[in-house]
Amino acid sequence: MFNRSFSSNKFRNNRHNNRNFGGNRHGGGNRQKIDNAKYVNTANVPTQTENHVIIHRFEDFAIDARLKQNISDKGYKTPTPIQDQAIQPILDGKDIVGIANTGTGKTAAFLIPLIDKIIKNHEEKVLIIVPTRELAVQIDEEQRAFSKSLNIHSVLCIGGASINRQIMELRRRPKIIIGTPGRLKDLNQRRFLPLPEYKNIVLDEVDRMVDIGFLHEIKYIISFLPKERQSLCFSATVSNEVNGIISSFLKNPVTVAIRQNEVAPRINQDVIKVRDKNEKMERLQALLKLEEYKKVLIFGRTKWGVERLSKTLKLNGFAADSIHGNKSQNQRLRALSMFKQNQLQILVATDIASRGLDIDDVSHVINFDEPSTYTDYIHRIGRTGRANKSGKALTFVG
Repeated sequence: MFNRSFSSNKFRNNRHNNRNFGGNRHGGGNRQKIDNAKYVNTANVPTQTENHVIIHRFEDFAIDARLKQNISDKGYKTPTPIQDQAIQPILDGKDIVGIANTGTGKTAAFLIPLIDKIIKNHEEKVLIIVPTRELAVQIDEEQRAFSKSLNIHSVLCIGGASINRQIMELRRRPKIIIGTPGRLKDLNQRRFLPLPEYKNIVLDEVDRMVDIGFLHEIKYIISFLPKERQSLCFSATVSNEVNGIISSFLKNPVTVAIRQNEVAPRINQDVIKVRDKNEKMERLQALLKLEEYKKVLIFGRTKWGVERLSKTLKLNGFAADSIHGNKSQNQRLRALSMFKQNQLQILVATDIASRGLDIDDVSHVINFDEPSTYTDYIHRIGRTGRANKSGKALTFVG
């Protein structure tokens, strides 16, 4: 168990650095040199898309009939591998380490058994901690669909939204809280978040939370949790820092590792070599005018660079918008919603959009700025080529 006696100055400084949850923390000197050859790969459509043998159906799990109906209403028929392997151990009350990429269905893997737990015991409460506001909103939308007509109240505790409204919602003693670490810490310090009451904890995208500087907040939150709890930890990669969290957070966990190719085999990857910034912008706009560039996600390294690029594209007649840490929560959600609904051709984003977000039919991912690490690259381009569809990923290099 982590010690509660952390330095308040350290937390204050860390909160200042991370006020824009999900903001870019790799924009400085921590970039890794990536071999340009890693950005090039011809799509290979596999003859076999799934190596895992699914042994369960949703009907097989001993969960409430109303929850089964909600699962069916969402169009879920066959569990994904992580759902197949994780739901039963969670129903059995075991701690779980889930190692899986985004897009593998892990949100439903933990929501389904935890919602069932609440149905069967109304004293149960669930705390879900995630790295970004967008992922929190997406998880909340999914849990509301699973909880339809079940009278299970949830609240989002995220930055960029009214903390006073969140305090009012917390006074209703919700069964499920979904939040980002900084806002959860703020609410706890103000004594509006009764962490000891939450005996079911999910840390989702732990490696991303560590990457963007939330390690101290995570330790702080864990220090207030009850010793007797069910703890679930999901991460795409397991660094030394993530291992430290796992060893201190979970008890005798079951490990569920869903190994997939680093890059979806249906993504055609290539580089675009440019001499300078002017050529880079000219080449980008020429590409975006082509018919095939129907729904394009463009990644930049910094919040300011992303905003500048988005404004330039809009001035030149493109249907574009941006999401980054300097935008309000409403602005970010509006841009993301318009992009999902095909009201925008282009969404320009920092790495807050590289994980967890489920966006259909992204035709192209363009790395206007190179990613800081190869892992970031994998997560960025994973926004295309989803659901057995093909996609293209292009990276500008100097």
